[in-house]
This record gives sequence, structure tokens and C-alpha cells, in this order.
Amino acid sequence: MLINCVAYQEGKKLKDITIEEISDYLTVPGCFVWVALKDAELAELEAMREEFDFHALAVEDAWHSHQRPKIEEYGDSVFAVMQLVEMDGDELRVGEVDVFVGANYVLSVRNRSQEGFLGVRARCEREPGLLIQGSGFVFYALMDAVVDRYFPVLDALETELENIEENIFVKGSARSNIERLYVLKRKVMLLKHAVAPLMEDTGKLHRGRVPIICANTQEYFRDVYDHLNHINTSIDTIRDTIGTAIQVNLSMVTIEESEVTKRLAAWAGLFAVATAFAGIWGMNFEVMPELHWQYGYPSALTTIILICGILYRRFKKAGWL
Repeated sequence: MLINCVAYQEGKKLKDITIEEISDYLTVPGCFVWVALKDAELAELEAMREEFDFHALAVEDAWHSHQRPKIEEYGDSVFAVMQLVEMDGDELRVGEVDVFVGANYVLSVRNRSQEGFLGVRARCEREPGLLIQGSGFVFYALMDAVVDRYFPVLDALETELENIEENIFVKGSARSNIERLYVLKRKVMLLKHAVAPLMEDTGKLHRGRVPIICANTQEYFRDVYDHLNHINTSIDTIRDTIGTAIQVNLSMVTIEESEVTKRLAAWAGLFAVATAFAGIWGMNFEVMPELHWQYGYPSALTTIILICGILYRRFKKAGWL
């Protein structure tokens, strides 16, 4: 689906154009075309390929989507894949935006995402002094918008981890905490898979030999790289904290099981004493001193109760009961 198709010249918007008019504006000096698609069909991508002369492999990646984040050069053009990570209640939804960038065009293809980039277009149009740099600045603005959307997700994951940590030492919550930590770990890995590869490839845009399209915007891409590096470091910290929390909760499970074992052992000891005395006096020998004694039965019960009471008090004092 076509979202918009606009021609710009010297940092200012000329007009909204149709797809058929794109080729006319590509030949105008100082002019570039910015096209935005959402959940594009193969026919739409083929139409764009004919207009902009995209590389066939880049079009294939955009059509199949579900790609690993990357930035690739095809001649004088750049193709970038970025993952859109959004909160959907307590779950993470992962979309994708594919960006084709040339000297006089920018095409973004958004897939499986409800949040658009109209704000990015408005921001660029409010800054004609920067937009005059052309498609390279638009590419930066799109990438910056994607990276900025990672911060709220990161904050939500940190908050969720803090909530779990508050319940770590709550009695009886260890097993549920471990389940929550593993769910959180899966979310963190989704964000990690979106950030780490993109951070590695963003280095190509601000140091060493950079694409010609990005030559005038290197400092902007360095800022994006710094943001990605900060997010990646925070993700690693969360992962380490989750690992520590899981170990603590496993220890809590072991401690709780040990408490149960001690209680069972204490009660078993009490019943063992009673069973031992009952077994002795329950033997069917004809000659037993207490067998015909008038106070034998109450004495036996008193002895059993007294010894069990002493053991119970000792176990209670030791914290086993």
C-alpha cells in the first residue's frame, strides 16, 4: 500500500506525485523523491524497481522480509533492513522497515508494524537546512526514529525486571519468578537481535570509507551509533542481571526444599521414637517385666509422649519445625 510519494528540491517540498511521475522528477537537478510503502505487494516492489533501478537481491530481501538487520551497498545505492520492536501489552511485536537509498531517492517499506513515519517526514520538512542534504539526511532521520523507539521498550523491560526483583525473597514465589525471568529473557533477546547487528553495520556509515550518499551526514550516523551502543550495553546489563536473578531464585528453591526436608525429617524422627517404643512393648514374649504391670500402659504412653515432647522442643528451637 502506498502511503505517500513526495518530491523535494533544495530542502523544500515540491508536491505529492504519482508513481508514474517519479521518473520525471529523478532527472531534475537538486531534486529527490521520498516514497513510503506499507506491507507492499510484490507487484508494487517490482514497480518501484523499474522506477529506481533497484538491485534484484535488495528487492528480494524486501519482499521476503523477516531479515536480519543489515546495511548493504549496491553500487551507488544503499539498502538497509531495520527491525521495529514495539510493545503490545506485555508482549513484544517485531516488525521491519526496509529502506532503499540513492542519490535522488528514498524508499521505505514498512512491514508488520502499526506505527508509521509521518512524524519523521514532518520533522524533515521543518528543517529545510538539513533536508537540503538530500536522501542521506532522510536515511538518517528514518534510522534515528527506529532507534528512538527502542528506548521505551528498553525502559519497559527494565521496569519488568525491577518488579521481579522485588519479589525474589518473597516466600513461595521462587518458581513463578523463574518463569517470569525466562519470559523476560526472551523479550530481551528479541531486542538484542534488533540492536546488535544494526550497531555493527552503522559503523560503516560514519567511519572509514562511507557510502557517497552518507558522506555529508557522518556525524549524524555517529550519533545513531552512540545510541545503539548505549542500548546494547543496557541490554547486556539486563541479561547479566537476569542470569544473577535466576541463580538467586534457584537457590531460593533449593532453600525452600531444604526447609521442607528438615520438617519431614523432624516429624519422621518423632514418629520413629514412638514406633520404636511401641515395637519394643509390642513383642509377644511370655516373660516381659512390664506385661502384667498395673501401670505399664500409662507409663509407656507417658514415656513416649515425654521423649517426643523433648524432641519436638529441640527441633522447634533449631528451626526445623
